[in-house]
Amino acid sequence: MSEVYKKGSLSLLGAIGMGTGVMIGAGIFALTGQVAELGGALFPLAFLFAAVISGFSAYSYIKVSSKYPSAGGIAMILKKSYGTTTITGAGALLMALSMIINESLVARTFGTYTVRLLDVDVDGASVPLLAVGLIILAFLGNLAGNQFIGTVSKVTALVKIGGIVLLSGAVLYVSGFSFESTTAVAEQSTTVGGFLAAVAIGILAYKGFTTITNSGGEMENPERNMGRAIVVSLAICFVVYVLVSLAVKSALPLDEIVRAKNYSLAQASRPAFGELGQGITIAIAIIATSSGVLASVFAVSRMLTMLTDMKFIPHRHFRMPGNIQKHMLVYTVLLAGLLAAFFDLTRIASLGAILYLVVDIAVHWGIFRHLREDVGARAAILVSAIILDVLVLGAFLALKGANDPLVVVVAIAAIGAVLVFEHFYLRRVREDEAPLVEHMH
Repeated sequence: MSEVYKKGSLSLLGAIGMGTGVMIGAGIFALTGQVAELGGALFPLAFLFAAVISGFSAYSYIKVSSKYPSAGGIAMILKKSYGTTTITGAGALLMALSMIINESLVARTFGTYTVRLLDVDVDGASVPLLAVGLIILAFLGNLAGNQFIGTVSKVTALVKIGGIVLLSGAVLYVSGFSFESTTAVAEQSTTVGGFLAAVAIGILAYKGFTTITNSGGEMENPERNMGRAIVVSLAICFVVYVLVSLAVKSALPLDEIVRAKNYSLAQASRPAFGELGQGITIAIAIIATSSGVLASVFAVSRMLTMLTDMKFIPHRHFRMPGNIQKHMLVYTVLLAGLLAAFFDLTRIASLGAILYLVVDIAVHWGIFRHLREDVGARAAILVSAIILDVLVLGAFLALKGANDPLVVVVAIAAIGAVLVFEHFYLRRVREDEAPLVEHMH
């Protein structure tokens, strides 16, 4: 395990680079169009509301992770709240699943942007094939080791943040900071439910901050730096997302944003800069998404390794060489590859949003009930975080239940299956440990 967790090896800048790396990979290239489809002309505001809700959420994670820094991250927070129970195991496993869903979302976005560069059929097999190919490359990159991933994350974070900010600023400047084309179509097309559903998808663009909590065991001075890394990462992403959404809003009418929802940023750079602008945007998207998948695969495999160590999930190596984290890499990549191959972007994003919000509510409730005095958390902020999550999740489930019930069914089935699995698995673990305890006495 020494190779996986090295105390004090992660600087504040490194943690910020990792957080923004995971967030910006998916957040902006995949989700701007998805948020616009649900939120109508007010979609830049959805990113603002999503940032506010993510800020309330971050409060819970910062409070516990700063007092108890650990590589366990969310699993540790849930265990401190609920003990070694089904809720802890299921919550941690669902969070890992939502991170794997996020990987497939980013990989699928990579495929969507790359086919535009190659000028091949967007609706054919090219997008899923490219997505699966990127996931395999990320697996090979992870085999190269932690240092390689850290270096790639830092370099690409600078490239993609700088590139996106410059590009968005240029698009806004060329359009004369005018938003008439979007606003004229349809202020009235936005319902309250639709806007809240857009916020739910927008929250996905910020959820990468939770991966920082998994690095508590390695962070320099985690008691101070955990909160700083999370707040700075969220602030950087908020600025980038608002800039991009305003650039897209200024360059394209709403119906065109929705039509090009999977590659809206590339489409938005076209009126201002023509083919060259689109090419530069696609190049930045490819860098952002590929580095995002690399960082995310690393984070998930470590989380699953920790869940194995904590005896919340079983481990079978199937005669594979290497340590547990290497085996978890294989399982992570297989599941992300399957999702990327068979689900489209909208459904992957919807599934990820539902699972993440359910776990987020469980985290806040656990801290409110069992930990708030221990970690010095304010009840009012925890209750506000729960109310905001419930509001957004309720609106999202209502909308998807009407428009795409399959997503809701799959999400409920996944949550149910994980709860049942954890219940029986933990019961077996306790039965296996009982004779050992008796023998020691």
